[in-house]
Amino acid sequence: MRALVCHDYGPIEGLKIEDAPTPAPKAGEILIRVGAAGVSFAAMLGVEGKHQNKPTLPYIPGNELAGHIMALGPGVDRLKVGDRIATGVPQGGFAEYAVATAANAVRIPDRMPYAEATNFPTLYPTAYGALRWKANLQPGEVLLVHGAGGGSGLTGIEVGKAMGAIVIASAGGADKLAAAREAGADHLIDYHREDLRAKVLELTDGRGADVIYDPVGGSAFDVSLRCVAPEGRIIPMGFASGTIPQIPANILLVKNVTVIGFYYGYWTGWGGRKVPGPKDAAALERRRAMVAAAQDDLMRWFTEGKLLAKVAATFDLADWIKAFNLIQNRTVVGKAVLVP
Repeated sequence: MRALVCHDYGPIEGLKIEDAPTPAPKAGEILIRVGAAGVSFAAMLGVEGKHQNKPTLPYIPGNELAGHIMALGPGVDRLKVGDRIATGVPQGGFAEYAVATAANAVRIPDRMPYAEATNFPTLYPTAYGALRWKANLQPGEVLLVHGAGGGSGLTGIEVGKAMGAIVIASAGGADKLAAAREAGADHLIDYHREDLRAKVLELTDGRGADVIYDPVGGSAFDVSLRCVAPEGRIIPMGFASGTIPQIPANILLVKNVTVIGFYYGYWTGWGGRKVPGPKDAAALERRRAMVAAAQDDLMRWFTEGKLLAKVAATFDLADWIKAFNLIQNRTVVGKAVLVP
């Protein structure tokens, strides 16, 4: 099969298109003909050797994919050959075929293209889990979303609106803010031209944002601490700026602020031990049940038109450098996608 292979950690230019063996599904797994695979900041960090999870080299990158099932491994009875699905994988997405854990696959509507479906393995459920399970976002609360033009930011806006929040979108540039407006943002802030803190306080009558969804980190997080409302919640769920912020605990104390960590891989069993013990296995099944219920809501919201699943651009696998450059240069508006 055709695949994009990483032999050594380093720049994304070092990847190579190769002919690789088609994988076979093991117990509890499915074999997928990949229709589209999402290009993400996390995948780029993995290739560079900077992600917390480092696959054994050589490996095929790619963590978010959509396609149809070609074969079932032993013990899989919830799905069938031919089902159109979206799923996340720890590796292997940038290829014509990939194997995935059947328990993490979600069926997608017939009207959902594979490229758009790559938003659902990680981006949408991350926003859902962070905002509902962790931050307990309530209707009428103010949600500030940083990096609002990228895939993470846009999905955060849409999920927040679906939950009834008033959404302030922060991004740099007119094109990104236009996408944020299309996604449903109530207020737009161009941080290149406006004072982000002052604008948030102006829009909230001096109170600040109740919840802040931050895939950027760096200076954006520093500003968040200065414009979050009392008893507000800040979710640092990515560091696209390249800078991991340090948190001054005195500000948390004075403003009664909660900073919430959320790593979606934990909820689907991507991290930790490969074979969990009985107690951990039971907890993982409970988390996966929560993910399944969340995906039901997300698919319903998509069919209702509340989620746009915006795709920035689609590239052939051989054009991976162009796709990753959108991520590296922070010019992506929506989701960049590779088609094997």
